Amino acid sequence: MKAGRNRRINAANDARGQMTNVAVVFQSGKGHTKVLADAVLKGVQSIPDVSAQACEISGKDVHEGHFKNPSLMETLDRSDGIVFGCATYMGSASAIFKAFLEAAFQPHWFEQRWKDKIAAGFTNSASQSGDKLCTLLQLMVFAMQMGMIWVGVSDLPGNNWSGGSRTDLNRLGTWVGAMGQSNADEDAPSIGDIETAERFGRRFTLVCCRFTAGASFETERMSEPEFRKLNLERRRPKR
Repeated sequence: MKAGRNRRINAANDARGQMTNVAVVFQSGKGHTKVLADAVLKGVQSIPDVSAQACEISGKDVHEGHFKNPSLMETLDRSDGIVFGCATYMGSASAIFKAFLEAAFQPHWFEQRWKDKIAAGFTNSASQSGDKLCTLLQLMVFAMQMGMIWVGVSDLPGNNWSGGSRTDLNRLGTWVGAMGQSNADEDAPSIGDIETAERFGRRFTLVCCRFTAGASFETERMSEPEFRKLNLERRRPKR
């Protein structure tokens, strides 16, 4: 099924005369969020003939409280889809990332440069909740104000029954955007969060291709018992 879908995406891109361009723009303080960004990018790159770029924002881009990185903004201007990602600090997007969002007001919001681009978001915190939803809602509202089209997570929830595990897909039960949880004494989110982010990046890119290249789109559907079976099978040692 994937091979047939990929062939149709290739044909649609050829007919359009250009590739679908996806950017993952993110900020990561200690590297945890970057692990999720890399997973999202891997999902994007799993779709053939799609240009994928990672755009990492750092404190060096912020001068006296104002974000400035013209080349990064030009990359985003050329993109068909943008995935936004940052850590959640004190129930909010990181200050560095918010400086970037505010910088998009002039001229990008003013000239509606990102209107009808596809958008999505992800975030990470040390706590199970950490009020990460507040950050995702911030990113979504920003995208709506920019006139973008938001894509959420489509997986059913994992780890919500007695047989659940930290390794489950969508184990934090999120849909507005992808969430990761990294224990304070570890270097990365759980494998379940990482693989959920990868699946999210793939789905996001398929939606982008549907809008920008006219590629056909096949919806993947699973019942809750089927999804639980999938999570159980993922825990079995690979031979």
